[in-house]
Amino acid sequence: MLSYRHAFHAGNHADILKHYCLMAVLEYFKLKDKPYCYIDTHAGAGLYNLISDEAQKVGEYREGISRILAATDLDSSLIPFRHAVTACLPDAENHYCGSPWLAQALAREQDRLRLFELHPADAELLRNNMRNIKQPNRAQVFCDDGFKGLLSMLPPPSRRAVVLIDPPYELKQDYQQVVDTLKAALKKFSSGCYMVWYPCLSRAESQKLPQNLQKLVPDNFVQAELHVHAPRPDGFGMHGSGIFIINPPYTLPQLLAEALPPMTRLLAQDDSAHFVLHSEIN
Repeated sequence: MLSYRHAFHAGNHADILKHYCLMAVLEYFKLKDKPYCYIDTHAGAGLYNLISDEAQKVGEYREGISRILAATDLDSSLIPFRHAVTACLPDAENHYCGSPWLAQALAREQDRLRLFELHPADAELLRNNMRNIKQPNRAQVFCDDGFKGLLSMLPPPSRRAVVLIDPPYELKQDYQQVVDTLKAALKKFSSGCYMVWYPCLSRAESQKLPQNLQKLVPDNFVQAELHVHAPRPDGFGMHGSGIFIINPPYTLPQLLAEALPPMTRLLAQDDSAHFVLHSEIN
């Protein structure tokens, strides 16, 4: 099944949480001169036009990145994120970055990007977008299964890696595949920083995923969730999203403790909005 296209959802509240965490992790990895490899298992198209028919059909960006950009009293903890996003875009008012576009903007000359996207149309868009970056040789795009692709890349030559696993979870088995892939990845490269995005849904698979991930590395993780509204009475739809990070930077819990409260207030869609932050770092 290849029906999911992120163009319909670009710039929504889930992107804000995911990309804030990605920015924080990559900035930490840049504190050392040694290069790192960024591996994105479900990269999407990389760059999105918010005035496209797809983005306009749902308009989720209006309750996401548009609120960040329009805020006149943005909390200081979120200012670096707004700057990183606007600095990497050709037109911040009408475009939003996917994870690979943000990652390439933050990467240095010595860092490398390995980007997987199985949807043929989005993989071609991603290739075209990556040709337009300042150093296109840093990024390789593969139209392939990102779960298998990740394992083929480990361990990276630099022995430093940030991995983003961000499947659409269209199929119930995606949840178990995330856990199985991570388990295999940790056996091949135990010191990598693995970031898993997941939707907060009423379905049991979504609710159990963080618990299953925690069992893999119970003493070295950060879990952050942003819930923007109450679950729908019919049980359908995503009311929030989460990030589970294995081997996180030790600085991340404090950064999230400062950023999540104002992020929640700014992106709330009803009075049930709240955040979750749980961490264990050895």
